[in-house]
Amino acid sequence: MLLIIGGINIQKGSAQGPPITADKPVMLGEGTKLVKSLTEIRNTERGTVTSIPLMVHYLPSSNSLIGVHIPYVNYSFDQLNESGSTIGDISILGKYQFYRKDQMGKTFRIVAKTLQTIGTGDPLGIDGMSLGTYQSYQGFVAGYESLKYGISNELGYNLVPDGTRDEIRYKLGFGLPLMKPSYPVNKVNLYFEYQSMWFVEDEEYMLLYAQGVQYAKNRVTVEAAIQFPLIQELKVSPELNFSLYLGARIII
Repeated sequence: MLLIIGGINIQKGSAQGPPITADKPVMLGEGTKLVKSLTEIRNTERGTVTSIPLMVHYLPSSNSLIGVHIPYVNYSFDQLNESGSTIGDISILGKYQFYRKDQMGKTFRIVAKTLQTIGTGDPLGIDGMSLGTYQSYQGFVAGYESLKYGISNELGYNLVPDGTRDEIRYKLGFGLPLMKPSYPVNKVNLYFEYQSMWFVEDEEYMLLYAQGVQYAKNRVTVEAAIQFPLIQELKVSPELNFSLYLGARIII
């Protein structure tokens, strides 16, 4: 992971558009507001869980961002004959861009990131949706973007003080634009995104791959991706079959 971070710390940004399942270090202008949602339909051997989050982001400056994520979670556990709906774990996001190097037609940036999860959801044991306990994530997002391609990296640690789901998280993503840059914005992008999760206390490991497509027109973006496991070494968690992502975002 450290070799990858040191060697190809690069990220897709405005040329490719924001990633779908990953994050980006490239930020918009001061005072920008962003409203988005990224629905995840997660199918596992236990059943199906759907998270529909409302995410609101605000940029107090061109190198800082704050946000709040409020998910609505619907679950149906076939094996347990249990189903229902709940407000999931609400999270507060903070990002600060502390390094930036711009060149002709390309840029390289690094961002420090924190995600504080309040644990408002029911204790359903669903990672990233409704654990029902406080979590604290700290990480770095580094990336490069050009007019031809982009690559993203994120490395961080998610601390769960009252549970056993402490996680080392790494994400690697590639973005490929299918149309020439234009103004107003009108573009189609393909994404190839990997996510590695190591739950150190439960001794579990997962490597996931997501294939996505995104269309952006002016201030509106719509996107879709399908994610499936490449490696699953699990002792506690139910095995993942696939996740389907459907999202939209608008810049205010």
